[in-house]
Amino acid sequence: MIHLDGNSLTLDTFHRVVLGLEPVSLTDQAKQTIRASRNVVEQAIKKGERVYSINTGFGYLSKVSVPDEKLKELQVNLIRSHASGLGEPHTESESRAILLLRTNVLAKGYSGVRLELVEFLVEMLNHKIHPLIPTKGSVGASGDLAPLAHLAAVVLGEGEAFFEGKRISGKEALAKAGLKPVELAPKEGLSLINGTQQMTALGALSLKKAEDLVNFADLIASASLDGVLGTEKAFAAWVQETRPYSGQKRTAELVRRFMEGSEIAQSHENCDRVQDPYSFRCVPQVHGAIRELLRFVRETLTVELNAATDNPLVNSKTGELISQGNFHGQPVSFALDILSMALSELASLSERRTAKLIDPNFSSLPAFLVKDEGVNSGFMIPHVAAAALVSENKLLSHPASTDSIPTSNEKEDHVSMGPLAARKAKTSLQNTTYVLAIEALAACQALDLRKPLKPGRGPGFLHRELRKEISQVEADRYFHADIERAYRLLDGGDLYQKAEKEGLWQ
Repeated sequence: MIHLDGNSLTLDTFHRVVLGLEPVSLTDQAKQTIRASRNVVEQAIKKGERVYSINTGFGYLSKVSVPDEKLKELQVNLIRSHASGLGEPHTESESRAILLLRTNVLAKGYSGVRLELVEFLVEMLNHKIHPLIPTKGSVGASGDLAPLAHLAAVVLGEGEAFFEGKRISGKEALAKAGLKPVELAPKEGLSLINGTQQMTALGALSLKKAEDLVNFADLIASASLDGVLGTEKAFAAWVQETRPYSGQKRTAELVRRFMEGSEIAQSHENCDRVQDPYSFRCVPQVHGAIRELLRFVRETLTVELNAATDNPLVNSKTGELISQGNFHGQPVSFALDILSMALSELASLSERRTAKLIDPNFSSLPAFLVKDEGVNSGFMIPHVAAAALVSENKLLSHPASTDSIPTSNEKEDHVSMGPLAARKAKTSLQNTTYVLAIEALAACQALDLRKPLKPGRGPGFLHRELRKEISQVEADRYFHADIERAYRLLDGGDLYQKAEKEGLWQ
């Protein structure tokens, strides 16, 4: 059971709830704070105070006062009008992540909603009711309004949801779980939809895989290093200390460990190659810089997981209701653009190593790593596919966070485009995983061609595990299937855990 209070959700517990489907509950302190903030809202209504989203219209229409008898209608109309998302729906895991983060924000106690609403979201999580949320339609300021409105629609017994493996109506999903739709009270409609939870959820899911992928990139690079008869001398510990970035030192340390016991490396200790190309020699510098960027992304998302992003915010200690801008997604948008840039460079260096592996003039192996070349094309086109994805990643590295377009009749005149940054990062992650999968296939093929010499500890592990799924290439075959299998190995998590058990990531 993961306890939510709006202050202590970590990326680890986030993944346990989202991917591990662990149940959640509210802490007693969270319940107390939620009740206190709701009391502030109730008092404002009783006093007849004019407060944005409680008794006014929204955005440009905030100057319009709404009479008491229409306050509940105002909340429902808000959800229905704002549920204007477009495109393919998020996956169930992504939807669950968005639902978790919205629940955690309300648990923080600055939203002014009733406790029963937050408890209802907890029930949705624990019954695994995952709203169908379209991927497009948010500009990332005033929150992810359109996507979150689709989440809120299910709370009303409307919209659609995934439940027990099926896509059904929100009303049916609630009924099957034994839940009754919620009748929203004043302010609760906007409190459900005003926040950065779509972009943050996608970013948190991508970050975990990106962090694992950098370790894999170090491992695959070491296999390529063995494959091309490269040297690990440039990875010496004292060299890294002369430029002591922690990410650079970490990558160099891992590669040195991976190369331990390499008979291939020992076989060419006295060769005439003075130094390796940058794509090998500069792995610590490039992969290490990527690690530094991922650390920044992690710090940003860790803050955002527990950030109050409603408008207005309710302070139960002072009784204040203040309209402000915490819903603006600029910090997250910047971070996720940086994530795309980091992943783009990880793929770029990987593609260069693959190019060296298939080049007989450099590697001294058969052209495109296949015997009887000419009759066989070998890894010629897998490399082309990698090159295509690397170029696509360069386009995806163009920042979304520096774009803006005014909305709501200029009331919301600067936006973050955070959801676009999040989607770009997700696509960059997929592309980079494919590029590294192709390098892994080529590197293991090179290791096969170096037999009977044995590779280092890390390359040996990679080769052994990859060959359990994908055989050595003796002649041309349907490479698509090989690449997809290698992608699943890098994307799934099982291979990462096996490497962890063998102490590769220590």
